[in-house]
Amino acid sequence: MTSLNDSPRELPPALLRNAEFTEACRVRDFGRIFQLMAHRAGIPQSRVAALCGLTASRVSEVVAGRRSISNIDVIERISDGLRIPGAMLGLAHRTWELPPQVIAAPPSPVNPSSGGDSVPATRRSADLDEVLAVTDDAVATPSAVSALRAFITDYWRQDDAHGGALLRPAVVGQLRHVQRLLRRDDGRGLKTDLQAIEAELARLAGWAYFDARQYSKVQAYFTEALESAQDAGDRQFVANVLSCMSLQATYEEEANEAVSLAQAAQGAARDTRSPALVMSMLYMREAFAQAVLRDGAACERAVARAHRHFERASGEEAPPWVRYFDETKLLVDTGIAYAQLGKAREAERLIAEGLRRENDVQQRGNQQRGRAFHAFWLASTRLQRGDLAQACDAATMALDLASAINSPRVTAHVRDFHAQLRPYARETPVIAFEAHMRKMLA
Repeated sequence: MTSLNDSPRELPPALLRNAEFTEACRVRDFGRIFQLMAHRAGIPQSRVAALCGLTASRVSEVVAGRRSISNIDVIERISDGLRIPGAMLGLAHRTWELPPQVIAAPPSPVNPSSGGDSVPATRRSADLDEVLAVTDDAVATPSAVSALRAFITDYWRQDDAHGGALLRPAVVGQLRHVQRLLRRDDGRGLKTDLQAIEAELARLAGWAYFDARQYSKVQAYFTEALESAQDAGDRQFVANVLSCMSLQATYEEEANEAVSLAQAAQGAARDTRSPALVMSMLYMREAFAQAVLRDGAACERAVARAHRHFERASGEEAPPWVRYFDETKLLVDTGIAYAQLGKAREAERLIAEGLRRENDVQQRGNQQRGRAFHAFWLASTRLQRGDLAQACDAATMALDLASAINSPRVTAHVRDFHAQLRPYARETPVIAFEAHMRKMLA
């Protein structure tokens, strides 16, 4: 039996030159791509699924025309897994396409026998936990708990303003510090507080990796957060983490899983009689997943429930992690769900109004990534409606905002929008947008 590693890493040249295959790649008709791989290269659907990190049922549904693939992260996985050159799918050149001399290699560890003074990198990594355990004499105190919570609040503010890339080392470091405090079990009666902080830091670490599109690490940290919240007995935070997992599944176009996770989150929240604002946010997460499934009726029901709960939220005390979900956020999220359903006119109106409100906020830097993300969706809805000039204007706004933060997730959305402009490559608004894009991303 042939293992995954034994399979050829390049597609047959004849298939890559085949006109039908080339056209299927150009229009991103993945059902046809998978069919041609089976018929012309003898690569079965099960093999395609394994190489691309997809489920076999999902590949079958794509081939049958019951599902489509539009998520840029999944498209990049397909390009890398099947070795389809990036340009054929409207992507940048993939790393494996580039000659070795243009790929920056990591610095080699210093060999002790060479006379260098540096400690080998492998030894530094292996000894790090032991060094920290010896030198870290901090103890759990009420003031330390307060400080950690203040750090988390500031981390979220910095994440929204600048992206999570630079925060990840600090967040993960604080997470491991809290876990060392928990292992000591010093009897100060702060175990439940520390477990709650552990859950918050793990969720924040997962979110930072989610923004960086490093999804395998996202799952690990969200799982840590879930276990910590369960240990702390905080069912509301369990619901929060499940909603984050639902959003990740939506991004990876595992919509059935996303629906299940969102509904599980709603169940956990109902068990604790969570505030209406929490329920409103959770129903919007379900709406996103139902929209990806193209289940318009289920999406509309989830949206209606989100709005009804939001109307009841006024005056209620809500946990800090959900207070970002204000009326403007509800408005924009509803628009995004409608955009996924193809209801471009309604979506454009809602997203444009949300962006207008965000732009009126004095401290704009605090919502930099959110505004970039929403500007991208405004561009997408305008393109759906056929308004090319205004679509490019909104995409330019998204690009300008994205260039000021470190958010690979938003940048990928802008690049995906750029790929959608290929049929209009000779139009004046597209030429201007591409020139601006080259300047900003150079």
